[in-house]
Amino acid sequence: MESSRAAGRRARRSPRRPLLYTALAAFAVVGATAGGTVYVKAQAHTGGSAVSSAATPSVSSSPATTTQEAAVAEPVVDYDERLADAMGSVEVTGEQQVSVAVLDPESGDSAVHGEGAFDTASIVKVDILAALLLRHQQAGTRLSAQEKAYATTMIENSDNTAASALWDAIGRASGLDAANERFGLTGTEGGDGALWGLTRTTAADQLTLLQQVFGDDSELGESSRAYLRGLMGRIAADQRWGVSAAADGSGWALKNGWLPRSTTGLWDVNSIGQVTVDGHAYLVAVLSNGNSTQAEGISLVEAAAKAAVSVFTGAEPAVEDASASANATAAR
Repeated sequence: MESSRAAGRRARRSPRRPLLYTALAAFAVVGATAGGTVYVKAQAHTGGSAVSSAATPSVSSSPATTTQEAAVAEPVVDYDERLADAMGSVEVTGEQQVSVAVLDPESGDSAVHGEGAFDTASIVKVDILAALLLRHQQAGTRLSAQEKAYATTMIENSDNTAASALWDAIGRASGLDAANERFGLTGTEGGDGALWGLTRTTAADQLTLLQQVFGDDSELGESSRAYLRGLMGRIAADQRWGVSAAADGSGWALKNGWLPRSTTGLWDVNSIGQVTVDGHAYLVAVLSNGNSTQAEGISLVEAAAKAAVSVFTGAEPAVEDASASANATAAR
């Protein structure tokens, strides 16, 4: 369903924070032999086992050694592998496909599982509002009263009429794509014509978008970020499912998307946002398609969100029946 605009953009890869940190993050000289052998201490991101480290010695003119200190090395952690292991407990059946990405903003560690682009359905509404806020920021203007009304009902209630109005206001796909280039999204392409719900995206790109909303290093000013975060934290009660299942109840902010495809009768079900566990915030994006029902998609998305957060919390991801959450209506 992608248009020809994809050709010029697939050459660029989505920027991602490093998934692997080198074992030796910083070095400081702690001693030397008289012959010139320099000993170093490695400052790792967290504690690790001690190993010896020394540069190749030059010809020694004195056997005396003043100080020798072992370098401390941290085992390299492959968070993608951890996430793949955690996703092993998530049941994926029939035509279902799922991709998930998670970021610990404090450490910068992140992980992605699953490949390919998915229909956004209504999660694109966060991107639409971010693009609109960026346009006003660049012009030195503010949202009009009507735009604010549309923004509120679009995010909090997932209203499609409001989304269509703001989609037009940003210049549809071309406006979204231009904003996403500034935001650092390179695997996302706006839907054709009025079909904003058929925008295509990746889990990694949605993580990048969430960083623009919840992070400090953003193209959006603080007031714009706070405005968007506030709306995402006041989602209507019948839409409080998805990544919020991974939170411990103390805090979340999200946007969900759900769309039955007329060509297959199967559902796209997605969820993006920030969740808090034990006072620590995580950014999570889950995309899925091929779900036989909306309830099945919600169950898959929530299980994947829990698995993603467990990569950093170490908690066993529990799978629950999400049928009680499935009373929301179709996105389009």
